[in-house]
Amino acid sequence: MLMDELSRRFPTWLCDVWGVVHDGYKPIDSAVAALSQHRENGGKVIFITNAPRPMVNVQAHLDEIGVSRAAYDDMVTSGDVTRALMRQHGAHGLYHLGPEIDLPLFNGLEVKRVALEQAGAVVCTGLFDEAHEAAMDYRPQLRDMKRLGLTMICANPDKVVRKGNVIVPCAGAIAEEYELMGGEILMAGKPFAPIYDLALLRAGVADKSKVLAIGDGPDTDVKGALQNGMPVIFISGGINVGVDPGTEVKLKYANADILYIMPQLYWAA
Repeated sequence: MLMDELSRRFPTWLCDVWGVVHDGYKPIDSAVAALSQHRENGGKVIFITNAPRPMVNVQAHLDEIGVSRAAYDDMVTSGDVTRALMRQHGAHGLYHLGPEIDLPLFNGLEVKRVALEQAGAVVCTGLFDEAHEAAMDYRPQLRDMKRLGLTMICANPDKVVRKGNVIVPCAGAIAEEYELMGGEILMAGKPFAPIYDLALLRAGVADKSKVLAIGDGPDTDVKGALQNGMPVIFISGGINVGVDPGTEVKLKYANADILYIMPQLYWAA
C-alpha cells in the first residue's frame, strides 16, 4: 500500500513524536516530510505523545529543535491528560516525583506540590537524573509511598525512550516497579483510552475507520492503536534502534491491523 493511498484512505493520522518525528535533539527529516506531504494532500496530523508536559511546552521544544509546524495540525500530550487526573486527586496536595523540567504540569492548577508525607497522591513524570539512575533506585521511596497508601499518577507510561543514540528510562519504568509492590497506578498516556479520546476530539473525528496511528512503541503505540480500534504503522527504529522487533510484533499482534513495518517514517512511493 503506497503512502498516497494511505493518505486518501485515512485522512487523519495520529503520530507519535519522540523516536518518530525527532530523536530528542533533531528532527527526523523523512518523517517530517511525509507528515507535511499528507497535510498538503488535505489530510490532518495530530501528534500524540507520552511527554509528561502540557502541549504548549512540548510545542516549544519542537520549535527549538527545528520540527516544522507544517508537519502537524495539533497535539495532545500525556501531560494534558495528567493535569485532569491531578485535578481529580490533588485536593490534599501532590508529591512530584520527577525532574524540575516537568513542573509546568502544575501551572494554572489549584493543586499544591507538597512533601511525600503530606501528599494525597503522587504524580510521577520521570527520573530525577535519567542519565545516571535506574527505576530500581527508587524502590526505597516507592516502599514509603506504598506504606502511605498513595496512588501514583504516571504521566508517561513509556518505560524507555531514545535520546540521540542512548536509551534512557522513563516514568513508566518507575510505575512498573510500584505496581509490582502492589501500588495503585493511574496511567495518563498511551496505550490507554483517555489520550486517544482527547486526540480524536482535537481532530474533530468520530469515525475511527478514517484514522491511522503511527508509532515506535510496541507496548504503547501499537498496543494503544489496536485496542482503541485503529490500524497502525509500526516504526521499527526509534526506541528499537539496534534490534529488529518486527517479527516479534507480528507474532504478538497476529492478524492485527498493522499496515506497515518501517525502519522510519517516509513517503514510500
